[in-house]
Amino acid sequence: MEMTVYNPLKGRLETIDVDDFTDKNTTWFDGCTDHNDIYMLTDTGCGLLINEFGYSYPIWIAGKSRAAIDYNQQRAMELVRMYE
Repeated sequence: MEMTVYNPLKGRLETIDVDDFTDKNTTWFDGCTDHNDIYMLTDTGCGLLINEFGYSYPIWIAGKSRAAIDYNQQRAMELVRMYE
């Protein structure tokens, strides 16, 4: 499915093709209450999709994966902050 995401490396919104969100490609985190909390990490064909809790666009970071950040919510947050 096509999805609009924010690409911080290019500083703009883009449309990418994302597979379905399954247990094989996605990690979900419970207990999110703040709009900056990371609630979902998804491996795409060529990058990592990071969804924050709330209504913001998902953040897509090319060349990264869930395994590269040890499937860790805090490391995902640090990665997002690095590109802000």
